[in-house]
Amino acid sequence: MDARTIPIAPLLPAAVATSPRVKDAAFEYLTTRKDELIGWARKFSLFPYPFVTACCAMEFMAVSASPYDTDRFGAALPRFSPRQADLLMVVGTVTHKQAPVLLKVWEQMCEPKWVMAFGVCASSGGFYQNYAALQGIDKIIPVDVYVPGCPPRPEMVIDGIMQLQDKIAHSRHPVITDTF
Repeated sequence: MDARTIPIAPLLPAAVATSPRVKDAAFEYLTTRKDELIGWARKFSLFPYPFVTACCAMEFMAVSASPYDTDRFGAALPRFSPRQADLLMVVGTVTHKQAPVLLKVWEQMCEPKWVMAFGVCASSGGFYQNYAALQGIDKIIPVDVYVPGCPPRPEMVIDGIMQLQDKIAHSRHPVITDTF
């Protein structure tokens, strides 16, 4: 190694270099950059699974139409298999009879997975304050983004997708481990 060569990892004593617990600055830099790169790629490649049960379905269809075009955000093609999707969009009212089905769909999705409560009925039960309607899907599955409205305007849905993209971009993505 001559004077022009820049070492990739700092030169450490043999006892420290063989220890698996020591993290050097180069490793921290690479994992930070890796998280940013994977976060950028994941936020523009959302594959939604629409769990559509009620009147909010019309607004869900309007979001995918040409004036609003969710393809700009990487969420264009809905997947109708939970094993191919990473965003569960719960659209409309969920009853207590549908809750086990929704939980099974959520459990079948691969990691990482995100959930969007689409409309006030999915978020809090809406104006259905009775024995049959589930008062918010967060009682059975974790929700990442709530989109308010009855029905929510397409602009609100796009804003919810953008909030979810920010959350994805700024989170950790454990793909590479300490030992690579």
